[in-house]
Amino acid sequence: MRAPVSRGDTRPRAWREQQLQRIATLLEEQGDAVIAALGADLGKPPTEGFFELVAVQHELAHTRRHLARWMADRQFRPPAWALPARISVQREPLGCVLIMGPWNYPFQLTLRPLVSALAAGNTAVLKPSEHAPRTAALIAELVPRYFPAEIVQVVLGDGQVAAELLHERFDHIFFTGGGRVGSLVMAAAARQLTPVTLELGGKSPAIVLADADIAVTARRLAWGKGINAGQTCIAPDHILVVPELRDPLVAAIAAEFKQLYGSDPLASPDLGAIVNDSRFAQLSALLEGARDRVLAGGQSDPARRRIAPTLIAVEDPERDPLMQEELFGPLLPVITVTDLEAALERVRRGPKPLALYLFSRSKAAQRRLLATTSSGGVAFNEVVMQAAMTSLPFGGVGASGMGAYHGETGFLTFSHRRSVLSRPFRFDLRFRYPPYGNKLALLKRLLG
Repeated sequence: MRAPVSRGDTRPRAWREQQLQRIATLLEEQGDAVIAALGADLGKPPTEGFFELVAVQHELAHTRRHLARWMADRQFRPPAWALPARISVQREPLGCVLIMGPWNYPFQLTLRPLVSALAAGNTAVLKPSEHAPRTAALIAELVPRYFPAEIVQVVLGDGQVAAELLHERFDHIFFTGGGRVGSLVMAAAARQLTPVTLELGGKSPAIVLADADIAVTARRLAWGKGINAGQTCIAPDHILVVPELRDPLVAAIAAEFKQLYGSDPLASPDLGAIVNDSRFAQLSALLEGARDRVLAGGQSDPARRRIAPTLIAVEDPERDPLMQEELFGPLLPVITVTDLEAALERVRRGPKPLALYLFSRSKAAQRRLLATTSSGGVAFNEVVMQAAMTSLPFGGVGASGMGAYHGETGFLTFSHRRSVLSRPFRFDLRFRYPPYGNKLALLKRLLG
């Protein structure tokens, strides 16, 4: 699979556009099958399954629109002492890359980086998550229909298969998943000095100040926590709210949960399922441990692996089990903070989150958050939507990941920026060569 890149087959724009068209055709012809597989794996409503298709389609359209510009060499002006010379940067493909997809958005987060990899002129091996088996099997079935084996291949299997794949020499590894497995991927890549992109997660806070619009804030938080049953890496993990807004906000979010999913949310056709029994048991244990602090929701159905979106009061964030790791489910802790500074201090004490949300009309508060925190991304008065902005880089920092993609950032992730210098044979001045003699004073005047 590295051979087409080495031969230069993948360099022309026509080759890359051909591969992008293969993805476009796959999406057009197999959309219903993808939505069905997502429903079987995660209980995704058809609308949420359609969102996965749309995300790849938008990435594809944006990439095709800008591909010629991204591919073009970048020309720079050389310093005067190097004249006559031409200097440029060439964006060249890396080779054969490995893309390891997650289970929560198993189609989108496997195919979307593939768009960037192929646009950059690479070949790719896809390893879909075994925890979304129907979607993984569908990807493995469809890819050979649309791609020659020397361009894209799919490998199915569990963690042992993934470990065996990591023994192979790839030119880049792109991993989306949790921090524990991400550290194993990085350790394996280090043995071959393979660069990695790690798209991880973390506990993404939502800060709500007194000047927020309660109705809109509640609606957006309820929606962001409810989609995909909370199994979204940038879903609001917990709320940090000032005292005067705490009770009105809780009441408004509870009302929005009812508006979105009805009085019996477990029967709602719009609520997804927890991915498997093991994950359901973990979330259920957290819910039962906090049963006396449930503010809204709390219903669950083991047979269908469903948990209603649930608000839970947290009084001791340092010790509460709900605050020890990313929840990745429909449980939403509510923590009271005295003011913005207290909320920002709490954010700074924890690992850098993948997303950081602030609900406030105050531009000063927004500037303060940007100046005193670090996170993968920030959204003001909104949740999750930043990931849909194709022109924005998407990625974490610190424990929430390294590297980024989407749009031109994704193209660059899968490219090597090669410096190119060209000089003619004429004007070969002798003073740069030994013997140096008394040339140092002249060089200091010219270059110092």
